[in-house]
Amino acid sequence: MQKRSFGQTKEGREVTEYTLVNAQGMTLSVIDLGATIVSITMKGSDGNVYDVVLGYDTPVDYQNNTCYFGAVIGRNANRIDHAHIHLDGKDYSLEANDNENNLHSGSHGFHAVIWDVVQESAQSITFSYVSRDGEQDFPGNMTAKVTYTLDDNGEVAIAYEAVCDQTTVANFTNHAYFNLDGHDSGVIEGQKLELHASYYTPVIDSKAIPTGELAKVAGTPFDFREMKEIGRDIEADDTQLRYAGGYDHNYALDKADGTMQLAARARGAKSGICMDVYTDCVGIQLYTGNFITPQTGKGGVQYGKRHAFCLETQYFPNAVNEKNFKSPVLKAGDTYRSVTKYCFGLEK
Repeated sequence: MQKRSFGQTKEGREVTEYTLVNAQGMTLSVIDLGATIVSITMKGSDGNVYDVVLGYDTPVDYQNNTCYFGAVIGRNANRIDHAHIHLDGKDYSLEANDNENNLHSGSHGFHAVIWDVVQESAQSITFSYVSRDGEQDFPGNMTAKVTYTLDDNGEVAIAYEAVCDQTTVANFTNHAYFNLDGHDSGVIEGQKLELHASYYTPVIDSKAIPTGELAKVAGTPFDFREMKEIGRDIEADDTQLRYAGGYDHNYALDKADGTMQLAARARGAKSGICMDVYTDCVGIQLYTGNFITPQTGKGGVQYGKRHAFCLETQYFPNAVNEKNFKSPVLKAGDTYRSVTKYCFGLEK
């Protein structure tokens, strides 16, 4: 474990970066602000080192960030319709921070707080955060934990755990933005993706709330059951793509039985770097960075539209309000657990 100061927040709080290194020299660096992944580096097939996630150089940049680069998202990932939930006979109004909806738990979500380090070793680090009753407008005192592990096979595992003293919502994810040719390589449309999902959840309109139905991907631009370039169909004449300016849709994974399953496979266009995603979640949100505004990232690199893609494992969007979807409601005293693994390697 390597540690260094990452600078200070706007409020003057110190932020620390923790770096795990495996036997092959691959690194995973996270900061306690948002329990955020700030870099994942490894050698490509050409022997050069690539950093495959987008990020920033300072805590203030992350605080000003509207893209949630690399952050843990909670209590609820994705969108909640009209920023409203109903739990145990009570109505709760949440922060409406996205087209009248609540997105990623609002401006005071897990991405915006400093987590405590409660355990660390050569291969893993565990962060913990206590979210008080009413924080983010959700009920109950919740203790949340996230553990990052980097093994010698190139596997980055993220394990989430939470308990709460009232019925609440628990639906965590990580919002890493991947570019397998390097964070500084520009658009990702030539990189390849495969998703093990025969259905996706179409949205009502540009506010991106699902209709509640599961629609077949067959015969549509949303079919990634066989590996294809991310950009092959992204500009197709399709109403759903127009709503989001590309892909920003949830996929219903084929083998979502609560056990670890291969959900996705991605391949760089030039680096030779590949990534397989395993999860025990029911869904995965594919987002192709359609709303990354021109901005300065790590090392002065200029980021822009479609310079990365996200594979966010989670419950379906608005699942707390949609009876057709598996519920993210966590009962008082129960334990929420979820694991996702991003497994990196080189194409053979």
